[in-house]
Amino acid sequence: MEKATFAAGCFWGVEANFRRVKGVIATAVGYTGGHFQDPTYKDVCSGGTGHAEAVDILFDPSIVSYVQLLDIFWNIHDPTTLNRQGPDIGTQYRSVIFYHNKEQQDAAIKSKERAQSSGKFKRPIVTEIVPASTFYRAEEYHQQYFEKGGMGSCRM
Repeated sequence: MEKATFAAGCFWGVEANFRRVKGVIATAVGYTGGHFQDPTYKDVCSGGTGHAEAVDILFDPSIVSYVQLLDIFWNIHDPTTLNRQGPDIGTQYRSVIFYHNKEQQDAAIKSKERAQSSGKFKRPIVTEIVPASTFYRAEEYHQQYFEKGGMGSCRM
């Protein structure tokens, strides 16, 4: 098993998209990439923690490759909008690939270059590619939110 971590706006929808992928064994939504220890949803929504809403993905690389997960990542959000996805605005909604090893870093860089040169995006991709840091699991009510019947915007 391998781990992938992505931020692509509101973590509810990002998680729902990856949970449907054959070979994804487990997901968790949470906060990462910031400087604040043990943040809550309220803390992260304040915009002062530096964290992004993210999804940790455990996957079986014999079924789905990291490159395939990157392809999904580019297709489920707009990586050209800085600190924004749809109605959700703030640094917590930024687009980030958090790599866990050198192979993921290299794959992410190549994937971003392919996505930018594909012609699909008319503006420059602003997605960050940074080392994975401590992942703080979000409150339980956020886990598999849409499967629990949650609706609406991520904003409180």
